[in-house]
Amino acid sequence: MKKIHHVLLRAWQLLLLLAVLSSTTVNAHAQILRVGVAGLNHDHAYGLMQQSKRGEVIILGIAEPNRALVEKYKQRYQLPDSIFYASLPAMLSRIHPDAVLAYNAIADHLAVVEACAPKGISVMVEKPLATTNEQAVRMATLAAQYKIQLLTNFETTWYSSNQQLYSIVKKDTALGPVKKMVVHMGHQGPKEIGCSPEFLAWLTDPVLNGGGAVMDFGCYGANLMTWLMDGQKPVAVTAITRRIKPALYPKVDDDATILLEYANGATGIIEASWNWPFGIKDWEVFAEKSYLHALNGSSLQRRDRDSAKYYDLPVPTAAYTSNLVYLADVLHGKIKPGNDLSSLENNLIVVQVLNAAKQSAKEGRRIALP
Repeated sequence: MKKIHHVLLRAWQLLLLLAVLSSTTVNAHAQILRVGVAGLNHDHAYGLMQQSKRGEVIILGIAEPNRALVEKYKQRYQLPDSIFYASLPAMLSRIHPDAVLAYNAIADHLAVVEACAPKGISVMVEKPLATTNEQAVRMATLAAQYKIQLLTNFETTWYSSNQQLYSIVKKDTALGPVKKMVVHMGHQGPKEIGCSPEFLAWLTDPVLNGGGAVMDFGCYGANLMTWLMDGQKPVAVTAITRRIKPALYPKVDDDATILLEYANGATGIIEASWNWPFGIKDWEVFAEKSYLHALNGSSLQRRDRDSAKYYDLPVPTAAYTSNLVYLADVLHGKIKPGNDLSSLENNLIVVQVLNAAKQSAKEGRRIALP
């Protein structure tokens, strides 16, 4: 039986390798990663399957205990039985991937790192890093102990507009210092946009997701602001969360407004919601003399203090537009995460901000961060 499993697995890997060799979509400087997948109950896993079909990654194994969910993925993407395992430890006893990508509930990220770190396997989780500060610190401790990379994947990290905005703020001294940042993140609601039942089961759970919109979309703003502020932690966080649609989301918030105060006088405002009229992921930065607005992944506007006009800025393609290309270069030592949007340092602060926001909303007061 083991021999048959091995033959099938090798055949699957050969097919993937042929797809990779024929693919022209992957950046030339990236080495194709051989990955394991922890969970399929996060709908972002559909994006990974598309990356696999394009030859951008080789999936060695998938750990998913939900047999109905496994069957759905097998049929939709013509995946062989040989790459599926009932648990992450079972998968890691048979394969040694370059990294494991976590597509499960946020509260389960810790278990992924606990399984991978002692084996020297790096991990990239979907945002946010963790639901609690305790989980995040434990994950960071394991990463340091076993010398693995622990990264977090955000869709907005790969927006060329965000990368260009950051570059302008850092290089164009004529703008003056940053005074205020505003991030709008969210959509009409996870049920409204058709998220899968498996995804909804934990996304709307106060323990497995750590909250509702405050976690799901508040993390984007905290991530971007921590990056622009060079890894500084805000000195205080104040937040209001609401349940605008309690019939749909009775257990968690569906709207959050988070105020961040920085020691240099800058202010950040994060508006995270499952109540927007449409999907939105934009970022406004008000500097002393100019205003920049990344409207989406590819559009960037500017208005200067002495002008009444907004004008479009050119947005060159960012150096990294894929989490897999970035991860490969980190693992092969071509770049260091530093304070990157995916970095552990940045995302430890993100988790602190989110938990302070939840505490502030619950207690109705401003929360000073240590």
